[in-house]
This record gives sequence, structure tokens and C-alpha cells, in this order.
Amino acid sequence: MKIYGPNSTNFNPYKNQLQKQSAYEKNVNQKDQLEISSAAKQLQESEKVHPKREAYVQEIKNAVESGEYKIDHEKTAQKMIDFWSK
Repeated sequence: MKIYGPNSTNFNPYKNQLQKQSAYEKNVNQKDQLEISSAAKQLQESEKVHPKREAYVQEIKNAVESGEYKIDHEKTAQKMIDFWSK
């Protein structure tokens, strides 16, 4: 049986560190990727604005631009109270 001293050629105390470094470098070169499933794409398509809602929003925009839109302060305050008291 041979006993090798501390100067053994097959002993490398930094071997684990070198392996970790090379594994890290391999991961650094990878790019991020994103895949959107067909179900998610279908949900995005279904989120189109409903024509009635679009007409309602346009009506409000026109009223605001022309200065005819009136704010009911009491109704707004009541909705805020209802929201925050839940």
C-alpha cells in the first residue's frame, strides 16, 4: 500500500469550486424564454371590449370634453364609504 503525501498530483482542493464555476458559466449563457399557452392566448382574445361598454365609455368621454359631465359628489362619497367599510 502506498501513502501519498500532501503534494499528491491527483488531489485538487479547488476541484469543487471549479466545477461550480463552470456550471454557473453554462447557466449564464442561457437566455430567458417565454411561452404563452393556447389557453392564455384565448383568454387574451376574449378580453376584447364589449361594444356596449365601448359606446358607454365614449359617451362619457364626449360629455367630459364638452363640459356637460356632472359629478354626483354624494354618490361618489357613498361608494367610497361602501368600498372602504367592507
